[in-house]
Amino acid sequence: MTMSTQTPKLRFATVWLAGCSGCHMSFLDLDEWLFELAKHVDVVFSPVASDIKQFPENVDVCLVEGAVANADNLELALQLRQRSRLVVSFGDCAVTGNVPALRNLWSEVDGGSRQSVLDRGYLELADTGAQHPHAPGIVPELLERVRPLHEVIAVDLYLPGCPPSAERIRAAIEPLLKGEMPAMEGTAMLKFG
Repeated sequence: MTMSTQTPKLRFATVWLAGCSGCHMSFLDLDEWLFELAKHVDVVFSPVASDIKQFPENVDVCLVEGAVANADNLELALQLRQRSRLVVSFGDCAVTGNVPALRNLWSEVDGGSRQSVLDRGYLELADTGAQHPHAPGIVPELLERVRPLHEVIAVDLYLPGCPPSAERIRAAIEPLLKGEMPAMEGTAMLKFG
């Protein structure tokens, strides 16, 4: 009988906060390389690859898409930081706030509040049946400002792009599989658009 010398699989997670899911779609654009990745990771949490509701303990690598815009985002961000060894700010919304942070302009320019944002979306722009969803838990409480991930938790690696290309995602993940941090150099990591 031979003993296996195979390295244990990394516990891998992806999270989707306030964003459009484009980063996750780009992740799926890894196509056949996803089969190679599956040899090295166990996906323990992901909105596109699992139906797990609670973020697990002892995650090795977590890719976080999206800005922190509401109470649910904040709670999950704090939880995943506590439970993950390495957190990757995944895409421009996580890195800078990007499109979700445009809500901040509503407050700064028009003196709008969180309530005025909800009024605009649910009442003023509604086609029919304008009303706020009243049941608790339907719409999480909006934070005063939308924030990039690093303003809320410590981030270990920034992976910019809107969305990051599959090539950039792979160039970041491959070194992580070897226990190394990716170098932010070369075409895959520096070319945008």
